Amino acid sequence: MRPLSSALGVALASSLFFTLVTAEQAQAPPASTAPGQAGPAAPARGAGGGGPGQAAGSAATQNAGGQLIALVPKQVNPPRWVAPNKPWTKLADVLAAHKGQTDWTHRVVIDQALEAEWISMGPGKKTPRRANDDTREWWIVWDGQMKFTIDGQEPFIAKKGYMVQVPYRNFYQIETVGDTPSLRLEVNVANQAKIFPLDETPTPRDGYTFVRSRIGGAKGAYDERSKMFVNFFDDVLPSGRGGAFVSDVRSFCNIIIGNPQNEPAPTDRGHFHQESGEFWLIMSGKIRYRLEDATKFGAPEVFEADPGDVVYAPRQTWHLASVGGVGTNERGTRIAMNGYPDLAHNYEAPSEDAPARGAGPGRGGRGGGRGAGQGR
Repeated sequence: MRPLSSALGVALASSLFFTLVTAEQAQAPPASTAPGQAGPAAPARGAGGGGPGQAAGSAATQNAGGQLIALVPKQVNPPRWVAPNKPWTKLADVLAAHKGQTDWTHRVVIDQALEAEWISMGPGKKTPRRANDDTREWWIVWDGQMKFTIDGQEPFIAKKGYMVQVPYRNFYQIETVGDTPSLRLEVNVANQAKIFPLDETPTPRDGYTFVRSRIGGAKGAYDERSKMFVNFFDDVLPSGRGGAFVSDVRSFCNIIIGNPQNEPAPTDRGHFHQESGEFWLIMSGKIRYRLEDATKFGAPEVFEADPGDVVYAPRQTWHLASVGGVGTNERGTRIAMNGYPDLAHNYEAPSEDAPARGAGPGRGGRGGGRGAGQGR
């Protein structure tokens, strides 16, 4: 088992092409672009050639900022937060609920796209060897130390702040090492199917039996844009550069770092998503939130979440995030997670003569942003 040097962690973080982001879902620069350097200018999201019979930039669909303007459905009475989902799950409350326990699971998010749960394992405890049949799985280590053993990879020890992912059909095992329990946030695509090697006892699943199967299809793999792990606290946060950690057809995990900023205007509702809910794990500083109808579910109209807290916005829900902690110099970081790498952001459309929101220098497209640390 190899030791993990700081230099290795820096190299891995750098290879993700992290760049300082000012909006929630920022697009990574092309592979040929060095970290911290701007890539070639890209058309604003929604810009470009129109379909057959439609001119690019048609006034019927776009404004001067080049962003798509359309009529989108907004559900009148969406389901909002259905247990166990909450607008704001404080880590302190989760830990208090399991005081005196070493082995426990506490689900914090489940919707049509993703599911996430806090998992504590006592010293010496380990998961069975297993894999996901069709989807990636990832973890954010919050306490203790864990040994990750992944098919085809040298085992390594992950401590607080490590973000680890495993592609589909790669068997792995997690073991708590040291003399204290480990704590991790585990994230999966909703309703994922776990598979087990022939010499392992499968974890029971209600309504299912396990059968011997010959599985077609290649294993998922790591590459230059999909690294096995990054060390957030030692390498990513000091650099001030965030970016996508997981970017797959059915899942997205994005590191967003920003400086404290004043609270946005009360009239700014942010945006909502059609197809996926979204949740955030706070890693550092304070992150301020405003969520539509959250007061009906026990959360303040505006609140600042602390490290370890999870904030969740269901689909069809206006939400606005910004970096709190005004008066401090502490960078705020949130890990944004949802079901799509290019999820549509639906903002209130400006008047016909007003510039598009997000247009102008430093504000266009997915990678432009709306102010340090503000956005999705």
